[in-house]
Parts: sequence; structure tokens; C-alpha cells
Amino acid sequence: MLRYIVGRLLQAILGILVITTLVFLLVRLTGDPSSILVSDFAPVEVQERIRERLGLDRPLHEQYAAYMGGLVRGDLGESFNGRPVLDILLQYLPATVSLAAVAMAIALLVAVPLGILSAVYRGTWIDTVARTVALFGQSVPSFWLAIVLVLIFAVVLDLLPVAYRSGPDSYVLPAVAMGWAAVAGIVRLIRSSMLDVLDSDYVRMARAKGMPPRTVVVKHALRSALIPVLTFTGLVLASFMNGSVVVESVFAWPGVGTMTLDAVSGRDFPVVQGAVIMIAVFFITINLLVDILYAFVDPRVRYR
Repeated sequence: MLRYIVGRLLQAILGILVITTLVFLLVRLTGDPSSILVSDFAPVEVQERIRERLGLDRPLHEQYAAYMGGLVRGDLGESFNGRPVLDILLQYLPATVSLAAVAMAIALLVAVPLGILSAVYRGTWIDTVARTVALFGQSVPSFWLAIVLVLIFAVVLDLLPVAYRSGPDSYVLPAVAMGWAAVAGIVRLIRSSMLDVLDSDYVRMARAKGMPPRTVVVKHALRSALIPVLTFTGLVLASFMNGSVVVESVFAWPGVGTMTLDAVSGRDFPVVQGAVIMIAVFFITINLLVDILYAFVDPRVRYR
């Protein structure tokens, strides 16, 4: 297990290095940010001074060496507005993390029981309801669902806030809009995995021994069926932690997705690079934790 974890950590470091290099090169293909920071009627000397102050007048390899050196020291650089990138990320990160946690909690609380009941009572009206929920969850776009939720619960019924992060009730609509698609995926995965496990020999043996149905379903069947669910849930949680640009835009949520979109529009290279590195770290870290959890969830899994 230790050798596996060390190997995965080395892969994670290599992945972050590759992603950092690609982002550094790709963001500079969007154009020169001095054209946004300076008026078109400004003299050429003013544009050159702006480029010199931002370090954009240096060769590309020198910019890359300076940026990578800052990353090693834990310095993500400064935004073109003069603020440290790390401070900007830390300002928007709590809103995204809290919204992701609420959306993931809603998705799991709804999807896990619904998926289990759908598999146990397959062919009944419960199974039909679960599959209908999964169908609508995968077919309804998040932005459309967000607009409908705002129209019904905020405009017509006036029960919840329209936008912004103001209090606990402001989390309801964006969390439901984000977690709806995750509910559909988790229900389908749990149902299909549980159906395979419930037909296995060791589950039949457990039933033949006279074990209670709840013990057979929860202790034997569900534990073995959680492997694909863990993988999907980890990817969904990572995407939630990185911020949903669509949902955050609809609800004017001050999160990482909105911040990244504004940075791309403003060609703020340091902020874009810092945001993408943070996103990559989230994905790689969560995938590593999911791989380690496999061995604890399913005793048949062993790493050599």
C-alpha cells in the first residue's frame, strides 16, 4: 500500500507539472493583456511600460522560469490589478467549497437510498420512479434547471433568495441545481452495481444462512457495489469544488467559477494559471483519496 501511495504521489506531481506548463503556454495564446489594460489611443511608450511592469517584455522561457520558481516557493504571483493570486483564490474558495459540500450532501442523501431501493425492488413502481428521476437528471441542463428554480421558488413563491451568498437559505437553489445531475448518475450506478451483486453467489449464500434482508443488502451487497460509485462521486466532488461556471453565473455566486471566467475575459494570466493549478490539485488529490478508499471499502482490493 505504501509503495502504491508513493507512486501515485509521484504521478500527481508529474501531472501538476505538465498541466502547469500547458496552462502557461495556452493562456498566452489568448492575446496581449496590455491591450485591455491600456486604451487603444495610449502612446506606444505607455504600452511598453505596462508590459515591462508585468514582465511580459521578457522572453517566454524567462517568464516560465520565473513562474515555476515562484510555484516552488508557494508564490502564485500577482494579478494584473496588483493583488496576490493566492489571496484572490482564498477569497473565492470558501463560497465554492461550502456550495460543493451542500450540493454533494443533497445528491448523496437522495441518490443512495433511491438507488438501493430501485435495485432491491426492481420491476416495481419504486424502480420506475428511480429510473425516471435518473432520466430527468441526465436530460435536464443545469442552467435551465437553475432558471426554473429561480422562477418558481424565488420569483413566484418568494420563498428563497434569487441570488448571492447571503445565508443558509441562499444555498438551497444553487445546491439543488448543481447536485441534480449527480443524483441521476449515482442512482444509475448504484442500481446497476447492486443488481450485479444481488445475483452473485455469496449474496445467495448469505440469504440461505437466514441473515436479515437489511444485513444482506447493506453489509454484503452495498459494500461491494460502492466501487464504481466512489469513482463517479470523486469526479463529481472535484468538479463541484472547482466551481460550476453556469450555476454560479445564474445565481451570481461569488465562487471560483465566476472568478476564473472573469480572469479569462480580462486576460489576467496569473489568476488563470493559479485557478487551473488549484483545479488540477483538487482533481488529483480527490482521485488519489478515492483509490486509497477502494481497499477499505472492498476487502477484495489489494495493492501490491
